[in-house]
Amino acid sequence: MLVSALLTSVGINSGLCVLFFTLYSILRKQPSNYEVYVPRLLAKGSSNRRRRFNLEMLIPSAGWVSRAWKHSEEDLLESSGLDAVVFMRVITFSLKVFLFAGIIGIFVILPVNAGGTEIYEIDFADLPNNSLDVFTISNVNRGSHRLWVHFGAVYLVTIFVCYLLYSCLLLQEYKYICVKRMDYFYSSKPQPHQFTVLVRSIPVSAGSTIGDTVENFFKEFHPTTYLSHTVIHQTSNLCRLMDYAKKLYGRLIHLQSDSNQEKNQQRKVDLVDHYGKRLENIEENSRLERSEVSMARHELQAAFVSFKSRYGAAIAFHMQQSTNPTDWLLEQAPEPNDVYWPFFSASFMRRWISKIVVVVACILLTILFLIPVLVVQGLTNLNQLEIWFPFLKSILTIKFVSQVVTGYLPNLILLVFLKIVPPVMEFLSSIQGYISHSDIQKSACNKVLWFMIWNIFFATVFSGSVLYQLNIVLDPKNIPARLGVAVPAQASFFIAYVVTSGWTGISSELFQIFPLICSLISKPFTKSKDDDFEVPAIHYHSELPRILLFGLLGITYFFLAPLILPFLLIYLCLAYIIYRNQFINVYEPKYETAGKFWPIVHNSMIFSLVLMHAIAVGIFTIKKLSTASTLIFPLPVLTLLFNEYCRKRFLPNFIAYPAEVLIKKDREDRDDATIAEFFDSLAIAYRHPALLTVHHSGTGDSLNRPLLSSPEI
Repeated sequence: MLVSALLTSVGINSGLCVLFFTLYSILRKQPSNYEVYVPRLLAKGSSNRRRRFNLEMLIPSAGWVSRAWKHSEEDLLESSGLDAVVFMRVITFSLKVFLFAGIIGIFVILPVNAGGTEIYEIDFADLPNNSLDVFTISNVNRGSHRLWVHFGAVYLVTIFVCYLLYSCLLLQEYKYICVKRMDYFYSSKPQPHQFTVLVRSIPVSAGSTIGDTVENFFKEFHPTTYLSHTVIHQTSNLCRLMDYAKKLYGRLIHLQSDSNQEKNQQRKVDLVDHYGKRLENIEENSRLERSEVSMARHELQAAFVSFKSRYGAAIAFHMQQSTNPTDWLLEQAPEPNDVYWPFFSASFMRRWISKIVVVVACILLTILFLIPVLVVQGLTNLNQLEIWFPFLKSILTIKFVSQVVTGYLPNLILLVFLKIVPPVMEFLSSIQGYISHSDIQKSACNKVLWFMIWNIFFATVFSGSVLYQLNIVLDPKNIPARLGVAVPAQASFFIAYVVTSGWTGISSELFQIFPLICSLISKPFTKSKDDDFEVPAIHYHSELPRILLFGLLGITYFFLAPLILPFLLIYLCLAYIIYRNQFINVYEPKYETAGKFWPIVHNSMIFSLVLMHAIAVGIFTIKKLSTASTLIFPLPVLTLLFNEYCRKRFLPNFIAYPAEVLIKKDREDRDDATIAEFFDSLAIAYRHPALLTVHHSGTGDSLNRPLLSSPEI
């Protein structure tokens, strides 16, 4: 790729960013768009739609930037939880890493690369027509002592990243998040999930119910700590009735707010009466179904069991309950609003088979995704395009068209295809047997991350080689050497990818394109009210892997093609401001994992470092600097040892709270006057929402009478 093509891509994406920011600063002031741009404030009553029009509403302003900047980490912790703090720490961590790497890369490595003559000698008089390869390590002459600069940079950045991940001084991440997690636990009020475990695969003897079996078992083996239990019931039919009631209620609300029906008042009254009778029938059917579901034959072999102390729940969770390890399986209970209900009926064998099916599905999806990757790689090379599409030859000779096709279009196509990956991975995670939305998101986050690393990084790198050398067969012994050849060759593509996917992606996050379009389409058909919408939650499984992928690109390319670092830093600065704004105004936490996403971040960073070391070994081998190649080998070993130390030192605190912490917290609760009332509430804390009573009202008297008074509906 030529420098001019990169500049064209930068210009297009910069223009899109400015356009998105300008439109956002205008549209967010319009009362009709509050539910898109400030739904949190609207839900809390901090904003309302009743504003008089004034010219200031049409003038772009950057006041939201200063408000986002002033929002402290403690404010973020209080309003959005520890998961939001961890998410923002990932961005600040990346900023620290790439600011340090950028100083080395731009001011030291870049001049060394540009001063080489292995590929081209740089022409400053005609800089736009220089290839971007001039600024990569590929341009440094073989055997040149200048390569020791790159060797030293690899060591420095590895040490700095590990220093940030865990340090005894001010800059610390794993340790910081771990301490924050403990502080968050100490400051929290008693929560149902802290005292509760989920029991599955309950063996039932003939003539006994699930409830009686659970009660007898825990009273016998946990007599001093057992408190109560809630058996899970099969509620699929009842849930269908509830969903139908929601749809019917939505139609009725739309009918009541439809001004077009005012001319035919009698027809409107008849329709309202018709819907009212149907709702009354649903109420009757729901009551009968609820009574049916409550019977013993609808009980599933699963129950939530609550204990009198957090320590008692932890003891039960960590111990095998039966001589048969497939019976009485215990899991930590999620928060009541975090429970994912559909998969409780799955047996041990079904969950095991589901995991195998999901693994196979992920592999198939990865293979299928290679098709758009190959297409994208073909677009980056004009000669390849002319072979595939001879009729485009005349168009591709136009300079601007060729720059857009090779520099911008490939990354845009890849960005569009990647949009479908997070929802698919979330669905696959949901059928693996997880019983909480947070566990599903963590599993989906891991799947999306490794999918992107394989398909965006490895598939792009090696497909670029396959297009020109079809005889290459991957050999594990020669992976470093092949990485050393293939990775620098794709430097220009990944620089353009950061600009296109990063800048445009983060700008569209601020602009909220899809929610805005959905809002504009639905407005003519619904009469929106301030309490008539749901505040969205951030999708960590799609946002976090994107940032970690950019982190991997930055770490692996900082010494190969340091020109990527300024664009990466711009992306991270935009992400820092935009996501803080979104946490303040848009996203509301639905549940809390207390920072459990951080181990995924740590593992990703360690993998990025080891990958960088493998590439460095291959590069120095190819460049005939065997001494440097040999001296790199201690780095991955030391990095993995550091990772193992962190796993032993900190990871257990992310899996479960230690006994010391639990006992201290239990002792504090002894002086809490509300703890008895809290224990009473545990008996119904984990009841299925469908089992809660729904009340419908008749509709003959007034069009404004509420037909559905239950908050669950």
